[in-house]
Amino acid sequence: MPTWTALTTLADRDKAEALAERLEEIEPEPYGVGAFEMEDGSGLWEIGGYFTEAPDEVALALLAAAHGAKSFTVSELPETDWVAKVRRELAPVEAGRFWLYGSHDADSLPDDKVSLLIEAAMAFGTGHHGTTQGCLTAFDRLLNQGFATGPVADIGCGTAVLAMAAAKVWDIVPVASDIDPVAVEVALANAAANGLEGRIHAIEATGFDHPDLAGHFRLIFANILKGPLIDLAPDMGRAVAPAGAIILSGLLNDQAGEVRAAYEAEGFALDDHLVLGDWSTLTMIRAA
Repeated sequence: MPTWTALTTLADRDKAEALAERLEEIEPEPYGVGAFEMEDGSGLWEIGGYFTEAPDEVALALLAAAHGAKSFTVSELPETDWVAKVRRELAPVEAGRFWLYGSHDADSLPDDKVSLLIEAAMAFGTGHHGTTQGCLTAFDRLLNQGFATGPVADIGCGTAVLAMAAAKVWDIVPVASDIDPVAVEVALANAAANGLEGRIHAIEATGFDHPDLAGHFRLIFANILKGPLIDLAPDMGRAVAPAGAIILSGLLNDQAGEVRAAYEAEGFALDDHLVLGDWSTLTMIRAA
């Protein structure tokens, strides 16, 4: 079945979300609509719709003009089995002691690695992105330095690969939270697939707005975006135990300095700045 996409951008989140709501109402009706902050540091939001028949480009043009957006770019996508394609192209990822793989590579797991199964069909990150790999590498570095076990939270968990990594090496039940209820379901499914059923406490939450995130954590992962990371800095300062650590990513390299400054203002000190391609991962320690 052919698929069409219609994409545009806006510089304001509220306007982007309003445009996405109106996009859902046009005919022919899209089968999926979303508004997402772009990860290129531009501050723009991308609004997109997916269609099983060619969209009405006149209606799209009027909709874009009414919301002050650029004209929609409409493209027809070739028929592709995307899961099969991803499975072919995604090789296992090594990040220190951690080994991320799909079930198509399950017959070649190294004995000396902590293996984590993340299926290509699962959304919210397979571990191949430089930010996820950076977080796992940073965690491995802390472990090599003898960082002590304790309560762990994974904020904006997606697949919960970071929470699962902690559960694999420490006898704990990490809290994995996400604003998206689908991500929470994915996190639980991934935990079960990795033999960690009951070992991940997955919850729906915005930031730290949940009673299960009110305690002091020894380690917090937050692989999200620059803006939310800066907004969360005061809450992070209250949630991390003295001498505890945070591993922050979702950052382009030129965004790392601003995020670092926000957390230094809350009593954290930089322990390590890891760069993988265009992406940065910060490890910071809260003052004792």
